[in-house]
Amino acid sequence: MAIIGKIREKSGLTLILLGVAMLAFIMGGWDSIFGAANQTVGLGEVAGEQVDPLKYENAVNAMIQQDQQQYAQSQRPYTQADQQVSTDRAWTMLVEGMILQKEYEKLGLDVSKTELDAFLYGTDGFTVMPDLAQSFKDSITGQFNPRLLEKRIQEMESSSDPQVTASWENNKQNLIEQRKNEKYYQLLSQGAYVTSLEAEEEYKAQKEVKSVSFVVRRYSEIPDDQMKVSEDELKAYYDEHKNEKKYESTAGRDVKYFDINIVPSKADSVVFNKTINSLKAQFASAKNDSIFVLANSDLKFYTSTRQSTLRPEGDAKAQQGLTYPLAMDTVFKMAIPGQIVGPYQDQGKIRLAKVRAFNTNLCKVRHILINAPKGDSLKIKSAQRKADSLVKFINKDNFAEYVTKYSEDPGSKSTGGVYENFLDYEMVPEFSKFSVEKPVGTIGTVKTDFGIHIIEVLDRTAVKYPIVSFIEKTLTPSQDTETKATDDAYNILYSLDEKVSRKSTPRAKLDIFDTIAKQKGYFVRPVRITDENPKAQGFATSFAEDRILKLAYDENSEVGTLCSSPIKDQNRYIIAIVSSIREKGTPEFIDVEESMRAEVIKIKKAERFIKQMNGVKNLDLLAKKGKTIVNKSEVVFANPQIQGGGYEPEIVGSLFSGLKDGQTTLPLKGEQGVYVIRLNKTTKAPATNNYTMEATQLLSGVRGSMQNEAKMALIKLSEVKDNRKFASLGIRR
Repeated sequence: MAIIGKIREKSGLTLILLGVAMLAFIMGGWDSIFGAANQTVGLGEVAGEQVDPLKYENAVNAMIQQDQQQYAQSQRPYTQADQQVSTDRAWTMLVEGMILQKEYEKLGLDVSKTELDAFLYGTDGFTVMPDLAQSFKDSITGQFNPRLLEKRIQEMESSSDPQVTASWENNKQNLIEQRKNEKYYQLLSQGAYVTSLEAEEEYKAQKEVKSVSFVVRRYSEIPDDQMKVSEDELKAYYDEHKNEKKYESTAGRDVKYFDINIVPSKADSVVFNKTINSLKAQFASAKNDSIFVLANSDLKFYTSTRQSTLRPEGDAKAQQGLTYPLAMDTVFKMAIPGQIVGPYQDQGKIRLAKVRAFNTNLCKVRHILINAPKGDSLKIKSAQRKADSLVKFINKDNFAEYVTKYSEDPGSKSTGGVYENFLDYEMVPEFSKFSVEKPVGTIGTVKTDFGIHIIEVLDRTAVKYPIVSFIEKTLTPSQDTETKATDDAYNILYSLDEKVSRKSTPRAKLDIFDTIAKQKGYFVRPVRITDENPKAQGFATSFAEDRILKLAYDENSEVGTLCSSPIKDQNRYIIAIVSSIREKGTPEFIDVEESMRAEVIKIKKAERFIKQMNGVKNLDLLAKKGKTIVNKSEVVFANPQIQGGGYEPEIVGSLFSGLKDGQTTLPLKGEQGVYVIRLNKTTKAPATNNYTMEATQLLSGVRGSMQNEAKMALIKLSEVKDNRKFASLGIRR
């Protein structure tokens, strides 16, 4: 096998290849550059039908736009990872829509105009959707006004703007699909049924109790490496069990890899510590903290306001990044303004904090909000008049009643209008000023951008939280350290390639990969990839994931194929090897060898324990012989869990299969170990002819899981193929 080798040791051809690769990356046409036949790869299939690229693109754009708006409203950054989540959700919705559309057609499911109107306006047994109820409220009654919705729909339908009419048609179609979806699963739900016999059996399974004593010899008592398994034993087990459902193979590829982390060296730490000490001295004497922080901190954050108050780590109200470790609590509280605290470690970062002042009050108030948008003078005057009239009648005893009746703040209405443990900067200025300055017990009105508040000051708690400016630095590897890690990665891969290429069988190639990784102190991880949904989990960058998929599905790859060069994934290099190429159905021996080895080891351990435990009926003697104890447990058939043992369905089943009180079992092979059990007493279920509760519970469970199970079954029957990754990487299936 050819390895590209170290870049700086290869000049001519390597530089040409790199230039061509960069051009291919920019232009998106590696195959066409080298003249390879360009085979079109579809996005995917659902029941043999190709996914429409335009519909997929529209679904993705709509989902991204929707999620971006939600993130913006909650003031969260929308990252590339979030965009990938949005994209996958759009794919899932599109696939499920294609599947369900076929079901609707088979059943003749449709939604008439009359039904859609009832669905929209909440008539004929329908409830108005919450979003519509909120958006079309009557200004006087505060209740949903169907005429407002009807007027808006008419405006959209008759609009001269084609975008408005198209938007309404799209929304209307979505509502129709939503209603079809509801009807489909309601039909399925109506088909669920629980018989009286099932209810009776469930009652007995829950109420009949077996009181047992037992001794268990756990498989974990014997280290796996003490159980020798020959190749012939494994092959015999494979031949006997390869067609069992639990070993059935899904089509796909497996890759093994280990990573070489790029971490700072001792020399890097020395240089870093010197830099921190120098910054500490400069920070203490800096005349302009803003300029100094922004010039020297990795985190470019500075504010001259009290918003830079730090709370102790673990505080329920703490904002991310504005905390200090609990171990530093005394240090901060003893500090004086102008003092530099640190360096100290905070969540992997090193910080220097200059204390400017202290925030000394945690406030607790309750309020009633009368909404009045900023700039709407009429509504502001109306809200002020209403607040002024209400405040005359409000006191500490009836405040909660007035909150329930009049407050328009959904964030605090359920808690009686209470906001507690907040610092002055955490509320709008006017609200904070009243909360901090007015005596406890004061009730009054305050105008803010949200409207008019009626506030009662309930309490103030003395605290001492530092208001700081801080510098944050991260110890990172130097260029020399990164260069050394790069050299190490290439040297290890070069050595691996030499040794792997000498081996003639796939198993031998994988064994040498595992051996060398272990010798060098690296941990080998598996990556399982399925053809239907090709993703490589566990990587920080899409570049690394794409390289792994390319390695796994390259037309020349086979079991034992190594990556051609180390794969960079943020602060690590990855060395990977193809470990399996699976076809659907009966697995190849190499694909199930390790899982079957574990099963054979368990069987051998069980045989050893059974031999040791056979013929001994006295549990105390058996426990002494096995250097263990006699356990006691109460067992019901409905929950195959043995307290002191483990999850053991077969063992519990045997206890309810004719074993009589006072009898002791032979050694029984379970999932966790080998058991010898004495049935001390059976407590029968109390006699009854009423199994309504059990029938209701069973039916509720069936209906509760029906939608998800039906969806999974339909997806499986439709043989969904997700080719998106293959399409983007130009991989041919």
